[in-house]
Amino acid sequence: MSRLFVALLPPPEALAEVTTAVESVRAGWPELRWIDSTLWHVTLAFLGEVPDQALPELSVRLARAAARYRPVTLSFTGAGAFPSASRGRVFWLGLDAVPPLPRLADSVAAGARRAGAEETDRKRFHPHLTLARSRYGDDLRGLVGSLSSFSGLRWRADAVHLVRSHLGSSVRYEPLEAYPLTP
Repeated sequence: MSRLFVALLPPPEALAEVTTAVESVRAGWPELRWIDSTLWHVTLAFLGEVPDQALPELSVRLARAAARYRPVTLSFTGAGAFPSASRGRVFWLGLDAVPPLPRLADSVAAGARRAGAEETDRKRFHPHLTLARSRYGDDLRGLVGSLSSFSGLRWRADAVHLVRSHLGSSVRYEPLEAYPLTP
């Protein structure tokens, strides 16, 4: 079994900009668990524990889903929290209006389910970059406000990536395959 997700991996220059923005506010929020920047990604579909024997079919289905979409130009913009800024458990940066992303996310999740990924997350897709987590649902309105005007450089997503999570004392993500978005 492998714990898997499908994601967009932003380029280093876009992530460097986010790092600079986060460093300007991070010290004021020591109670949050800040995500290491080496783990930053935009999740399209969380697949959970997937049987290893499903990986070949999963690869075929993800490649097929990705090939139906064109590359997308994106930028990080604004900030928010789930479930709300006043009871935030997840602090995030959003992405600019990107109509194809929800459809792409639905396609890769559907392909993954058909390939045998049983635990796909069926929550409404909201494109974001998770920056920090709170154990208790803190009032993050001040933090959200401090980065609400953030607007990053534009970057091109030209592939979706299948990634394996290695959990433990030190979380690590291992990219397994990239599936091109067809121009």
